[in-house]
Amino acid sequence: MLNGQLSRIQNYPELSNRSSTSTRPNSRTRLKSCLDRIGQGSSTLKDAGGKLTAMAQSLSGIIAGDEVMKGSLASYMFEYMEIASYTILIAAAKSLDETERAHVCEENLREEVAMADWLKNHLPATTKQFFTRADTESENAKR
Repeated sequence: MLNGQLSRIQNYPELSNRSSTSTRPNSRTRLKSCLDRIGQGSSTLKDAGGKLTAMAQSLSGIIAGDEVMKGSLASYMFEYMEIASYTILIAAAKSLDETERAHVCEENLREEVAMADWLKNHLPATTKQFFTRADTESENAKR
């Protein structure tokens, strides 16, 4: 979701840099490799639905003055949905003695936890920066 906002969050360099250096392609490749080995592809419908939801979220912020705050909130929530999903996948893989698949999901889980922690730790600074920018823009609008 934040990736969809990259061109509009350039005033938030830490958030922009973290979003643009995301590990998503690596985790997606690892997960796809696991699915391919068991003869299951990713669900085109689910992939499209997820992408559509993320795109809608990023586009909805274009008209909102607090886009960066809503995007940060949505991204943080989405990270925890992914954390829960990988936790379930790990438990399923372990119960089926699929250690390689469990390992891949554990690696992806670590990345999701790291991103969620990063977002959590940066929410206060992003919020402060948002209000500082809002005050500055408000003062400039009065002139």
